[in-house]
Amino acid sequence: MIEEDFGLLGQLIAGGAASACTIAVHAMVMTTVIWAAQTAARDLDGRRAFFLPGIMTVTVLSLMTAHTAEVLVWAFVYKLVDLTPDTTSRVYFAFVNYTTLGYGDIIPVRRWQLLGPITAMNGVLLFGWSTAVIFEVLRKAYERTPAQTR
Repeated sequence: MIEEDFGLLGQLIAGGAASACTIAVHAMVMTTVIWAAQTAARDLDGRRAFFLPGIMTVTVLSLMTAHTAEVLVWAFVYKLVDLTPDTTSRVYFAFVNYTTLGYGDIIPVRRWQLLGPITAMNGVLLFGWSTAVIFEVLRKAYERTPAQTR
């Protein structure tokens, strides 16, 4: 565990490192989702009626999986810096911060209190990125779906 109080700089470094990891995870998943959607659109053949709901379901489930992995990155960082008491679920706390839900039922240790807002900022940005990709995949899939199957 990292026991020292690194102050503002330490919090920004830890938050920046975790953010960089989650952005890398998101970028890999985004690249894969877009590639898979483009590949599926090229190989429609007789599956046109199922294409739009299928591609959107796979896209959203993939993004939800990515977001869950990103929450686990944050929970791991929380564990490294000993952000919360051991009896607290760090995954739960990471989800609450990442989604900006903010129940307020868990309070981080003072020396790492900026990691919560940094987690929230990271989550907001990555959810926005996911929304843009969902919209783009929907737009492209809709273009490839004949009017009679919509």
